[in-house]
Order: sequence, then structure tokens, then C-alpha cells
Amino acid sequence: MNTEELASIYHLPSVAVETPNIVWAGSKKGEPPSNLPLEGRDLTNEVTYFGTTDFRNFRHKFGIKSHDRRLHMYTIGKTGTGKSTLLMNMILDDIQKGRGVGVVDPHGQLIYHILQRIPPHRINDVIYFNPADREYPIGFNVLENINPDLRNVVASGVISIFKKLFAESWGPRLEYILRNALIALLHYPDTTLLGVNRMLVDPAYEHRILRKVTDPVVRDFFENEYDKYDPKFRREAIASIQNKIGQFLSTATIRNILGQPNSTIDIRKIMDNQKIFLMDLSIGKIGEDSAALLGALLITKIQLAAMGRADVPEEERLDFYLYVDEFQNFATESFAIILSEARKYHLNLVLTNQYIAQMSEIVAKAVFGNVGTIVSFRVGPSDAGALVKEFEPVFEAIDLINLDNFHVYVKMAIDGVTRPAFSAKTLPPGDLLEQGNLEKIVRVSRERFAKSRDVVEGKILEWADQRPEDQKPNARDEKNFLLNDDVKIQSGQGSGGVVKKYGDFVFVRKIEAKKQISTRVPDKVKESSRKPSKKTNFKDQTHSKKPQKSLIRDEDIDHLRQMAESGFLTSGEEINLSPNPLSGEKGEEGDKLTR
Repeated sequence: MNTEELASIYHLPSVAVETPNIVWAGSKKGEPPSNLPLEGRDLTNEVTYFGTTDFRNFRHKFGIKSHDRRLHMYTIGKTGTGKSTLLMNMILDDIQKGRGVGVVDPHGQLIYHILQRIPPHRINDVIYFNPADREYPIGFNVLENINPDLRNVVASGVISIFKKLFAESWGPRLEYILRNALIALLHYPDTTLLGVNRMLVDPAYEHRILRKVTDPVVRDFFENEYDKYDPKFRREAIASIQNKIGQFLSTATIRNILGQPNSTIDIRKIMDNQKIFLMDLSIGKIGEDSAALLGALLITKIQLAAMGRADVPEEERLDFYLYVDEFQNFATESFAIILSEARKYHLNLVLTNQYIAQMSEIVAKAVFGNVGTIVSFRVGPSDAGALVKEFEPVFEAIDLINLDNFHVYVKMAIDGVTRPAFSAKTLPPGDLLEQGNLEKIVRVSRERFAKSRDVVEGKILEWADQRPEDQKPNARDEKNFLLNDDVKIQSGQGSGGVVKKYGDFVFVRKIEAKKQISTRVPDKVKESSRKPSKKTNFKDQTHSKKPQKSLIRDEDIDHLRQMAESGFLTSGEEINLSPNPLSGEKGEEGDKLTR
């Protein structure tokens, strides 16, 4: 037969051949590098296994070496393609081998599956951070025990977090004031983020903090600039800060975690002692913004703990593996610093997300410019166009788009050198233990690292009531009665009093019903207060000759509490006691609460 006759019998597959019986491959396979770390060939304890090769008949379990993980790893893929399974297998491999592990999970499912697979010999190594456990909050103070050389780093980290969360309403004046307030608080022991708003509205608290401040620039800002602001200008300048900080700290869940002056967890010890730190930031349980705030603060604190390892020779620094699922939720502009600096401190990152556009341009450049290993599951066309530059010439954009579930393309660093991309299949999820340890782990972690909600809230209330020695109560000085006995708004607490506001906390000044106290407002208070609204429903008792007591009904107290929790009450704003917080008559700070 000649070539024409042969050609009519056999047709090579191509896009021009319409043959329904041909099964087309959606994506190509790629040959793995010859020095790929394989099970049975390389030391098991030095390799973390996460897949099997799928090129021709070459089926071998492979992984990544410990020292190559210091170059970090980035995983991308559409939802449901297998990213969480890959993470879980790597995490469990690290746990089984006794390594230090941190996991930030914004959904909760990944950590739930990990908890069900923790081996018995590592139960006591688990720290389960669960903000949704409102009755037993773990203490986490991002301002605690900061090296003086890192104060500006902490302030920048916190500011970058709020800047990311409130990008559309951020401004230079807001950042300027907030930065100085944070650095000042970092000089004073046992301060928390709760102190930011209080420092801006409570002169006595501000002066107490400044006595410890050694930074001349910060002292000069408060003493020669901020304290000399016109009252109206100051209220306008700090209102934005109060609203942003207060949006989170007015929520009991976040306040009871960040408001504890002494953290119940020590992240540096977690890293150095090879513990398992599981951060369950389930958006469905605590809200998207709260999860983003806590996650970013935790990562910032982990970064600081890693940088603190500078006091240990590099050869003595133990590797700590931090896994961050949907990391774009927590990635601020300062995240680029972590990617570039973490390697030398043996903080090794494994990051995942669904598509590149979720990252800011700065973070995306930091990721692709610093990570040593990239793992791609199936992605969309726009991401394929960007990622193909990483996987050429072995794979094309169409291959990235057509990958099956649990199949990946891997561009991996081996012995510090990035090798050509190859194809692989991820490992199936590990088996559940015959007898799960989930309940025991949660109970042990709660007993060791959490505190009762009542205890925590009591301590926060005590902090809010602290005053300098020269402003402690003086029973003989009638003019001081407005400075005494702050009582948190709770139904049944106090029968009368005066409104006082510390940023996002609203207090009722308690006045003993049996004690005859003049209700005359001291001159000091009158000078700093605005005149009440003409429509106020508060009785004007300023010039009353007879001692009177002011009454607050329980429903008034409940209403004030609801307004405080919903963010209606902030320093410098009018207080509304009408049934509808959006309408009715108003009064001001210092007014008597009477009906």
C-alpha cells in the first residue's frame, strides 16, 4: 500500500478530526526531575510527602525536603479541587514527625479534620485557639512584651491590618494619630488595644501612659500637638479611629480575647517547643471582619516571635511550619516582609488561595518573587494566563484550565534549586483514628489556655475603672463625685448616675440612692461639656438648690447597653435614650440621667 492508501485508513488525532470514539486528554503529563525526593530513597524524617508522580508508569510517592520548605510553598486552585486535602496531609505528616505546626483556618473544616486525626502522643502539644468559644476566651495581647527595638514594627503591623480592613476610608491624619497612640501604649506594661480609644479621650489615662514613654517624638506629639488641639477639631480627628477600633472591640468576643493584658499563650514558646497551634477562625461563627482581624494579628505576632529568634544561633533554630488557608484574608502589605525575612528565622510558610486577583498587587509580587515551590490545581483562564509563565515550557495555559480534581502541576525547589515543572496526583486524606481525641483535645486546651468569661470581663472592667493616685476618690471633696465609681451598664446595676464614655465603652456613674450628694455639675466638667440640646429629655438639675438623686430605669440601662454594643455610642457623640436610637431627644456627656 502506498502512503495515500495508508492515510485513508489511519488518522492521527487532531482538532480537525471529528471522531466521537476518541477519548481526549484534558491536560498533559510531565516527567518528574531525576532528583525528586522519593519515599524509600531519601531520609523519611527530612521529607514531607504530599503526592505521587503520574508520568507514564512512574508511580512513586514524593515530597519536599525540610530545608527546601524554608523557601516557602504556594498552592492555588479553584474551590473543590483538593487544596484542603493537600494541606491536611502535609500538616498530619509534620505532626506525626514531631514538628512544630501552626494552622490558620478561616472556615474551621480543615482544623476539625485535623483534630480528629491527632495521634495520642501529641495531644498535650495542641493549643486550640477557638474565638467562638465565648465562655472560655483565650488571652491574646498583640502589644504584650514587645522588644523596644520592634515597637515600630508592631505599630506598623497593626496599622497595616486596619488599613487593609478600612482601605476606602483611610487617611494620613488617622494613621498619624493611631501610630503615635500605639507606640505610646507599647511603652506601658499590660496595655492592650482597648487602650487606644481611652488614651485619645481620657486625659488622665493619657498622662499616665506618657510618664513611661521614652520616645521624644511621641511625647512631643501628645504634649505639644494633640493636647493643644481645639476640642472640636480633636473630636473630628479621632472619630474615625474610634469607629474603626470600636467596630471590633465593642464586640464581646473580640474584646475578651484582645483585652486580656496577659496572653495565655506564648507564641515564641509554641515555636521553640515544637507545639501544634490550631487557629480556628471560622467566618461563619465569628464574622468575616473579626476573623480577618484576629488572623492578621496572630500572623503579625508569629512574625515578631520569629524575628525574636535573632538571639539564638541559626543552626539552633527549630523549623516551624505555618499553614495559612485562604491567606489573602490576612495578607497585609507588610506580609511581603514575612515572605522575604522568615526563611532566616526558620519560619516556613505554606499558603493557599483560589485565584490571584484575591491578592493585592504588592502581595502577589511578594508571593511569586519569594516562594520556592508552586503547586497549581485547576484554575480559571485569567489565572492560567498568569501562571503559565511559571510552568512553561512544559505546560500551557489550557493544561492548567483542564486539570482533574486532585491532580496538580508542581514547580518545586530541590536542594535550593527550582526544577522544571512536572505533573502529579495528591495523596488521599489520612484515615481517621479508631477512637477520636477531638473532645479530649478541646477540653485539655481549654483548661490550660483559656479563662472564664466572667473573670475576663471583670478584669476588663477593673482596668476601665483605674485612675492615677491623684484622682482616687475623696469622700470629703464633693466636686470629685463625678470621677468615682464607674459601673458598666448592666441591668440592675445602679439606680442613677451620670454618663461617662471611654471611646467605645459607655459607663453609668453610680450614685448611692441613700446618700445625699449634690447634683451640681463641677466647673471642670461644665467647661469640657457642650450645652445640652434644647430638645433634651434629661431634667436640668445643674442649678438645683436641693440635693436630688437621679434615676435610671432598667430599660434605660438596657437601651444604653444595646446602643453601645451596636456602635451608636462613641466618644464625642451625643447620647440618645429615646426608644428609637435613630430618632428622639438627645443629651450629652455629663448630663444627669433622669426620666
